[in-house]
Amino acid sequence: MRPLDPRLLRHAQAARRYIVLTAGLGIVTTVLVVAQAMLLADVIAGVSLEGEGLSEVRTALLLLAALVLARAGVAGAQERFGHRAATRVISQLREALLDRVAARVREPAPEPDATRLTLLATRGLDDLSGYLTRYLPQLLLAATLTPALLAVIWWKDTIAGITVAATLPLIPLFMALVGLATQASADRSLRTLQRLGARVLDLIAGLPTLRMLGQAAGPIQRVRDAGEAYRRTTMRTLRSAFLSAFVLETLTTLSVALVAVGVGLRLVHGGLDLRTALAVLLLAPEVYLPLRQVGMHFHASVDGLAAAAQAFEVLDLPPSALGTRAAPDLRTTVIRFEGVDVVHPGAKRATPTGLDAEVRPGQITALVGPSGSGKSSAAAVLLALRRPDRGRVTLRSGQLSSDDPGEIDLQDVDPASWWAQVAWVPQHPTLIPGSLTENVRLTCADATDAEVHRAASITGLDAIVAALPEGWSTRVGQGGLGLSAGQRQRLALTRILLGDAALVILDEPTAHLDAGAEHVILAALTALSEAGRTVVVVAHRAALIARADNVVTVSDGTGEPTLVAA
Repeated sequence: MRPLDPRLLRHAQAARRYIVLTAGLGIVTTVLVVAQAMLLADVIAGVSLEGEGLSEVRTALLLLAALVLARAGVAGAQERFGHRAATRVISQLREALLDRVAARVREPAPEPDATRLTLLATRGLDDLSGYLTRYLPQLLLAATLTPALLAVIWWKDTIAGITVAATLPLIPLFMALVGLATQASADRSLRTLQRLGARVLDLIAGLPTLRMLGQAAGPIQRVRDAGEAYRRTTMRTLRSAFLSAFVLETLTTLSVALVAVGVGLRLVHGGLDLRTALAVLLLAPEVYLPLRQVGMHFHASVDGLAAAAQAFEVLDLPPSALGTRAAPDLRTTVIRFEGVDVVHPGAKRATPTGLDAEVRPGQITALVGPSGSGKSSAAAVLLALRRPDRGRVTLRSGQLSSDDPGEIDLQDVDPASWWAQVAWVPQHPTLIPGSLTENVRLTCADATDAEVHRAASITGLDAIVAALPEGWSTRVGQGGLGLSAGQRQRLALTRILLGDAALVILDEPTAHLDAGAEHVILAALTALSEAGRTVVVVAHRAALIARADNVVTVSDGTGEPTLVAA
């Protein structure tokens, strides 16, 4: 665990500016500390030895007050800019982490666990705030203020300088010993938190099924055990922090005491003047202070450093090789699966296996097959979110000339140009906290009221809105809270109708719906097909399969996939 990881400077531009600013403020602080100590020693010596009165030292006292205020201002500026920089650095790291994960999502190789990445990008990186606002400024002060003050003390009193130089390395030595023990504790704490988060997220995701089976209380003990393990890990980290703080405080106190004893003895025997002795005694604690603060704030930063190290491991992964060809117009493009296999980590066979299928423009194609056969994986390949482990997906546009062979591999297509023509409706559509109007216009902000009402009439959303007291102004909670599954599906389809996506992919759009809601969804799919859009649905229910123009049976290797005309 490095005190300042160079990868932080490489991946977060705000960190570079912050370090330069902090180093500059450290130099200013050094000048102010030296000037304050010299001036205070001069005032005390003048009053005690030369009998100077208030009139003689008034100017020096005013200057001393100005130095104290300036030092307080520098400390306030460091605090202010530290919090701003921490926010920017964490934001940049989080954005870079998400971009890299998104860039590698098409890779067939296994990616880092999704739950671990979620905790890493949220709670984990947030722990960097203590490192950036507390630990790093003191680390830079230790690199600038400490050697400068040691040089001043050495210049003023060589013996005191030797004493400080001899005792100073003890603090980093003990810090390194404590750090070796703390690093393992911090890594263990982060892994425990990630396990706890994974169990809670899995429990939340499967809670409806557990409640249906009457087993909702089953995972409580496992979550409680994980929480107790995290509590014990946190207490061990706190225990290490308190013990290391005690060791550092003791070392610092003894070191300053050695300097003070030496200065006092030589002052009594006349080997040192009062001004020099006072200056040395005032500067000695300041020499040790940055190192002591580094040790004190180290434990507040280890969790953030551990999370940053994990983030850098993901950021240092090589990005996927992305295609550069522009996607053809999908309204006139035939999409073919040619022997597509998708192998998931830990799986014994590919799902799907040897998928040969054709998706024709302007038609509804249904992907059918038993659960686990690979229908969702085939949809992910079609979304350009997953590379096939074997086989390929080709595109044949009707607009190509007869001289052009016309086959384009999907992996050669620029993902941005592909996604610009694709719409995806999962089983649980994404809804944002806000009004129904804001959610409907989420992907088509310039849609007119007439267009919204026309699309809503096709999906049946208009009848639902009309029955609500606040109509289109009705507020929706996080994840569509306040709407039923069928209402969320209708809202999502209304958004699709408002947009202009040429390829629409839906995952079980009629799952958990009654016959009436299912009929409305089928009518909306028919409207999309009649508008010339290509529709691909993952389907189980007979009515949806019957409505499809083409039915593709997806196999997991136990049977051959076939293409059947409906």
